[in-house]
Amino acid sequence: MIKKILAISGKPGLYKLISRGNKSLIVETVDEQKKRIPAFGADRVVSLGDISIYTNDDSEVPLATVFESIKTNYGEKPLDLSPKKASQDDIIAFFTKVLPNYDTDRVRVSDMRKVLSWYNILTADGYTEFAAKDEEESEEGATEK
Repeated sequence: MIKKILAISGKPGLYKLISRGNKSLIVETVDEQKKRIPAFGADRVVSLGDISIYTNDDSEVPLATVFESIKTNYGEKPLDLSPKKASQDDIIAFFTKVLPNYDTDRVRVSDMRKVLSWYNILTADGYTEFAAKDEEESEEGATEK
């Protein structure tokens, strides 16, 4: 699921990959509007499945794992903590609970706010399964047939 959800630099929110066009991607907003737009090669598009968070032990934790940690700590619903209105201390306390060993030098508060915002967007739209292993198993099963 998370591999088909995209973030586009310069555009707010998240987008779901619908199809690939000629020199563009057709994406749909992950909200109640479900507006479809093209994303061109000049747009910086990144899959949420490719994003990781730095940790203190010189490794990276996939964003799906962070989302799963949020889900186990706070439930499968949008959080009451607003990424825009919450204080910096509240955001840091939240992230410390979710990922205690994150690298405090390389992970900025703005990154934490973005993760919180993305989680709220996904859960508000009904996405609650973030584990990448389910996708890999289903993709392997599809290719074997």
